[in-house]
Amino acid sequence: MNVTTKTTTKTQRLVEALQNGEELTAKQIKARFGIANPTATVSDLRLRSGFAVYANERKDTKGRVTTKYRIGRPTRAVVAAGYRALAASSKQA
Repeated sequence: MNVTTKTTTKTQRLVEALQNGEELTAKQIKARFGIANPTATVSDLRLRSGFAVYANERKDTKGRVTTKYRIGRPTRAVVAAGYRALAASSKQA
């Protein structure tokens, strides 16, 4: 009997949550997904996986500032800047 089990990584579960429209703080990411360094994981999603993860600062009712992460759609200017950076790096290589 061949049993196939689908396993998802912590990062994959985080991506799924963000793609479903959730906004999460680093503390929520640690608690919910068990990711030890959420900031590094978000950076990895941006740089290696190509996700447009935005960090938005929010103030709560007590005036405390927290950063919430969400996946968004990059503007044309951001995409153009990325292409320019790629073109510049390929000329140097």
